[in-house]
Amino acid sequence: MSVLSGKNVLLGISAGIAAYKTAFLVRAFIKAGANVKVVMTPASKDFVTPLTLSTLSKNPVHSTFYNEEDENAIWNNHVELGLWANYFIIAPATANTLSKMANGTCDNLLLATYLSAKCPVYFAPAMDLDMYKHPSSIKSFETLKTYGNVMIPATSGELASGLVGLGRLAEPEDIVRFMETDILKNLPLHGKKVLLTAGPTYEAIDPVRFIGNHSSGKMGFEIAKAAANLGAEVILISGPTHQKVTHSLIQVIPVTSAQEMYDEAHKYFNSVNIAILSAAVADYRPKEIANQKIKKKDSTLTLELEKTKDILASLGEIKSNQLLVGFALETNNELENAKGKLKKKNLDLIVLNSLQDKGAGFKGDTNKITIIDSKEKIINYELKSKAEVAKDLLNVIINKLNA
Repeated sequence: MSVLSGKNVLLGISAGIAAYKTAFLVRAFIKAGANVKVVMTPASKDFVTPLTLSTLSKNPVHSTFYNEEDENAIWNNHVELGLWANYFIIAPATANTLSKMANGTCDNLLLATYLSAKCPVYFAPAMDLDMYKHPSSIKSFETLKTYGNVMIPATSGELASGLVGLGRLAEPEDIVRFMETDILKNLPLHGKKVLLTAGPTYEAIDPVRFIGNHSSGKMGFEIAKAAANLGAEVILISGPTHQKVTHSLIQVIPVTSAQEMYDEAHKYFNSVNIAILSAAVADYRPKEIANQKIKKKDSTLTLELEKTKDILASLGEIKSNQLLVGFALETNNELENAKGKLKKKNLDLIVLNSLQDKGAGFKGDTNKITIIDSKEKIINYELKSKAEVAKDLLNVIINKLNA
């Protein structure tokens, strides 16, 4: 999954021969998981049709403030377009459009939208070699960069004039890759490694049966996705679960037992900056595992259990600079038990949820949490989706890292 997944990308197209590449650019953004809308200069429609772009983007394409042929047409609101976008990319950006952007000229819908945009703006120049090197073009590039806009440099190759040199629009896949890299480096957890445990563990009784719990892993997987979307490299150690995630920054390590989770957590702990242990690890396991399926002979079955290794406590004992976060699922004396676990296991934060709260706990799509830090500062949250809970937790972690 790309960092563009789920994001709103507004593509501005100006009138250059390279506009034909925008059909492929829209496809590349869609493939990355982005929502795409297109705004064109009127002249750019001579190079690529709105019908093609609207079909590919599955959104109407805008090029004028209103439809002159329909006296009842609704105004195409440039402010709404600018506010809709998470990212705005002008490609191809011709010398004419770049000059107008640099000087604040506003004579078409694309330029009005640019001046209204509150999001990061990228521009990908495309023009002939001599135009690209002209002092006025260079001045436009530099002026736009001082405004905070990001330039995606043109490449070198054969141009429409027959000349060979700088001026070719970057290839669609390279534009998307450039934006992904630039977005990533500006995210708050870029350069951080996060170790995360999720799901249940299964402790074997015999080759068929096991001791487990009702954890679905949903909370841990949502945290993993949220951390990766904030730029972190995530090592997700997951017990048995039906949850799936596909993200270039998430490495999933499947395990079954508490011992396997313990071993994998210790394998990676020294290399990470943050460890979030949200898994529901079994506290006990059968002392002896039968080699063959236990037959149902008697009316009762007695199993001797032994404690599993406490992963969270063991990491608390050896942590150096890592920020260590634990979870506490309680049914009574919730706050006192969570505070005790926080201190006993040498944690920086503990996330408390109670089975007494409706909508919290295993399997559901919602959770209600309380976060307690090492100074016993308490933050209470309302019932939210687990995706929103993950964001709340990571915001607390980011604030703690920056404190």
